[in-house]
Formats: sequence, structure tokens, C-alpha cells
Amino acid sequence: MAVPKRKSSKQKIRSRKGSHQHPVVDAKPCPECGSPQQSHRVCSSCGYYKGRQVLTIDAD
Repeated sequence: MAVPKRKSSKQKIRSRKGSHQHPVVDAKPCPECGSPQQSHRVCSSCGYYKGRQVLTIDAD
């Protein structure tokens, strides 16, 4: 079994892990109210998901 001869430096580890970043998810406008919303999530401003109301949002 292969064993490293020397400890990997912080710079080497961090430069390798730098390419493993998660992509930023774009927010699309909600079809009901037009506010930005992530896909496959309930809209936080109006409470709609797939054309029907799922959550009741209180207006302050």
C-alpha cells in the first residue's frame, strides 16, 4: 500500500481542493410573484410551488 514520504503542505492541499467548489445556483423569477426563487423550492415570498399554494405567508 502506498504511503506518502512527506506531509502535504497546506498550500498543496488547498490548491488541490480549490477546484472542488460547488457551482452557484442561479435564481429564476417566480411565475406567481416574480421574486427570485431557486428551482425546485417553494417561493419564500408567496408560498407557491408548481402552480399551487403550499405555504401560507403572513404579510407584515
